[in-house]
Amino acid sequence: MILCLDAGNTRLKWGLYDPVSGWQASGALPLSRLDDLTLPGADMAVYANVAGGEVEAWLERALEGLPVQRVLSRTAQCGVRNGYDKPEQLGADRWAALIGARALHPGPALVVMAGTATTVDLLGADGVFRGGLILPGLDLMRASLAKNTAQLDLLPGEFRELPTNTADAILSGCLQAQAGAVERLFQRIAHEPDALCLLGGGAASRLLPLLRIPVRPVENLVLEGLARIGQEAVGYDPSRL
Repeated sequence: MILCLDAGNTRLKWGLYDPVSGWQASGALPLSRLDDLTLPGADMAVYANVAGGEVEAWLERALEGLPVQRVLSRTAQCGVRNGYDKPEQLGADRWAALIGARALHPGPALVVMAGTATTVDLLGADGVFRGGLILPGLDLMRASLAKNTAQLDLLPGEFRELPTNTADAILSGCLQAQAGAVERLFQRIAHEPDALCLLGGGAASRLLPLLRIPVRPVENLVLEGLARIGQEAVGYDPSRL
């Protein structure tokens, strides 16, 4: 069993993966409640951490006694090649999400993680990461408007094509901005056979209905990538079955 952990900006997501039968259990909780988490038993652990030093120290304590692999971006891994100017500067979560996307879809893909930040990354059919975007996430966009303007409070709203009140206008504008960035970058691969957008993250369900491109929601692309990295580490090759 491989214990996969994705420490993001606000939450820790975890999953227990069996290379033969797939996901056995999963969960998530805010970083502020890490001490409430009891992790399941496993043979090894693989994690990506973009949450900083305190979370790194917690992970080291929580995983003590297990063989552990901390994921950092590489030049190439699990069929993905890193096209970043400085490959080591690509976030570990984005790297794992690309690897997860490659495992789930062998064709050209736009890999979108809609969380605290929204990342939009282009992965060629040849497995080369060509580059991507980082945007403020949906809630961060809305909060920024409320914080930095005098008369735009952070109010609940609904998505509308043509909003006629301020709350709806703010939410709809932020969602349209997210969808527009995704659709605009997707045009780079739209002409290629089997081009697909793989969409994950906490805000994915709100973004999904707006997208007018081929799209597949994936519950946690980062965990999918971590599982494949773990498989490679133990030498498991599903093609041999």
